[in-house]
Amino acid sequence: MAKLVALYKKPSNAAAFDAYYFSTHVPTAKKIPGLRRYEVSAGPVAMPRGDSPYHLAAILSFDSMDAIRQALNSLEGRAAAKDLANFAQAGVELLIFESKDV
Repeated sequence: MAKLVALYKKPSNAAAFDAYYFSTHVPTAKKIPGLRRYEVSAGPVAMPRGDSPYHLAAILSFDSMDAIRQALNSLEGRAAAKDLANFAQAGVELLIFESKDV
């Protein structure tokens, strides 16, 4: 498996962020070819020592790094990436990596 993790920084208007994210961005992202699982954080995103700079974490699962590359280069992947400008003005960090069970 391979993962794409999106860490969304705290927006100035959390309610507007959530409304747009779940009504528009999620349906757009769920059309990305090769997407196997789409998870999001529930409730506040914290760090072991307390508060964090993040409002929401999303974890998207794919079969491989190659599948992520293909997904990001697809029309649907480019549409989802372009959509970030519509709601993630506070910033988003994207991480991609292979994963394994240990």
